[in-house]
Amino acid sequence: MAVTLVRAVSAQVPALCAIEREAVELFRGHRAWHAYAAMAIPPELLEVAVTRGLVWVALEEGAPVGFVWLQDGMADGAVEIAEIDVLPSHGRRGIGAALLEHACAWARAAGYGRVDLGTLADVPWNAPFYAKHGFAQVDKNEPSFARARERDRENGFPDALRVFMSRPLGAPDREEWTAWPAPAKLNLFLRIVGRRADGYHDLQTVFRLLDWGDELRVRVRQDGAIVRANEVPGVPSDADLVVRAAHLLQVETGVALGAEIAVDKRIPMGGGLGGGSSDAATALVSLNHLWGCGLDEDVLAGLAHRLGADVPVFVRGRSAWAEGVGERLNPVALPRRWYVVLDPGEHVPTAALFQASELTRNAPPATISSFASGETAENAFEPVVRARHPKVAAALDWLSRFGRARLSGSGGCVFLETASLAQARKVVRQCPPAFAAQLAAGVEVSPLHRALARHRARVASPGQPLRA
Repeated sequence: MAVTLVRAVSAQVPALCAIEREAVELFRGHRAWHAYAAMAIPPELLEVAVTRGLVWVALEEGAPVGFVWLQDGMADGAVEIAEIDVLPSHGRRGIGAALLEHACAWARAAGYGRVDLGTLADVPWNAPFYAKHGFAQVDKNEPSFARARERDRENGFPDALRVFMSRPLGAPDREEWTAWPAPAKLNLFLRIVGRRADGYHDLQTVFRLLDWGDELRVRVRQDGAIVRANEVPGVPSDADLVVRAAHLLQVETGVALGAEIAVDKRIPMGGGLGGGSSDAATALVSLNHLWGCGLDEDVLAGLAHRLGADVPVFVRGRSAWAEGVGERLNPVALPRRWYVVLDPGEHVPTAALFQASELTRNAPPATISSFASGETAENAFEPVVRARHPKVAAALDWLSRFGRARLSGSGGCVFLETASLAQARKVVRQCPPAFAAQLAAGVEVSPLHRALARHRARVASPGQPLRA
């Protein structure tokens, strides 16, 4: 039977944990057995990795039969294989090798320079298996493995049995695919404080960037064409902000190169989470790098504003206090928070909301201190959306059972802020089938900016720019 590899989703976490428990049985009788038997995958950490798009699952007839989990935050631009397991009943079929190669290929496309892992030297499906796939044993006393060894000590794993291995990853060639995140955002409040002479509204809001979102895969073309590699339902290619962003950068810089762009959509369209705007910003940032345009952040943000009011905050890559039509940004430091985001599956057209007679358009200006105190937390669109979109109203009502539920942007997604991952997971697990629930963490630095730093590091050594 054919096995397919796809990104894992939160609903698969229990099945993946069960696969790990079955795989552990293969070590029964080994000296490390007692440590392995006592070390179960923390499902909450696996779920966070799933949210961030760092887990891939092998499916057979729709059922998980194996998975690989990557963990970033390592030193020197490395990424770690935190776990890779296949059901014992599906061993010796090449599934583990396919998962390993898939993870390494993604890591290379995402700008990582090395893949690390900890394993056992005397088990055939451990160190000898990895050696066949380009991994070599390294000195486990290197500082980059200190955290992993500390985890081993905490879990009672015998240090003498552990070896660490690394596989270097070459930088992608000029015309290979590269991977770039496009994070979602939340509006922690949204106030309309006036209407301008040009018909636009003056807003105040706080944009909160999340560690969850879409992913763009981009590769350079020599013929100057801008090609969308996959269809986006309901969005013609010439109206796609991603395509428009690429054309705009091309025209403004005079670059003769082109690009092929594929978008892996995870952010609901029309949900008030900035998906289209974030995708456009990622197109600008990635192509500015890949084409060697050399535009600084200020210039790039100016181009972003021409595409849409929400695009600049994603180019800047920091959560921010925003005013004007959303283009005047001041970075804000926000506390670590977790969010439950509900998608009620109802598209809310923004233009109709702005035209609503009951919309409050002249609220008194808020202050950062009133926001910080919790006094300012309303969304001007919420009363209008509640009255006109019953599914969104139902989502707000259900989520309000657990705290202060809010609308993001012009909707229709709603969210709840929590102080801990445990609180957020508890709410997600109770979500009724009428809604789709997503767990996400607020971040200080955009995943896009972290990816840009990795990609820049890969070309910091001598080489020719990509500009034609």
